[in-house]
Amino acid sequence: MTQKIFKEKYPIYELVIDKSETTYKTVDEIINYFKGKIEEHPVTAYIAIFDHYAHTSSLSVGNISENIKDAKNIVFCFGKELPTPEVMAVRPRSIGVTDIGDKFVIIFMEAPNPQANETMENWAKSIKNI
Repeated sequence: MTQKIFKEKYPIYELVIDKSETTYKTVDEIINYFKGKIEEHPVTAYIAIFDHYAHTSSLSVGNISENIKDAKNIVFCFGKELPTPEVMAVRPRSIGVTDIGDKFVIIFMEAPNPQANETMENWAKSIKNI
């Protein structure tokens, strides 16, 4: 898992997995795996699946890189506290799954809660075969 800064301001975590390193064959299979993890977690709440590929391809101004074959986000929330209105700016969470041909890219923005980051990182890493 790589931590990096996207567009010079967004802290993100990224994991690139060769398709030969996982039993999952599609973005949908991985998204469904994450949905199960979210539903079994004692704090997280599942919200939605966003088909970013379908949305962007449906736009007359949409532009998708040729190497991207599918891309979806699963949206959920770890919110067990609501101490201030500002916390609303960093919720909910999302994990993106992109098929780039021979690899999957699992990516999410850093959460303000270290436990949430650790959980999402563990979920992402568990996509790889051991």
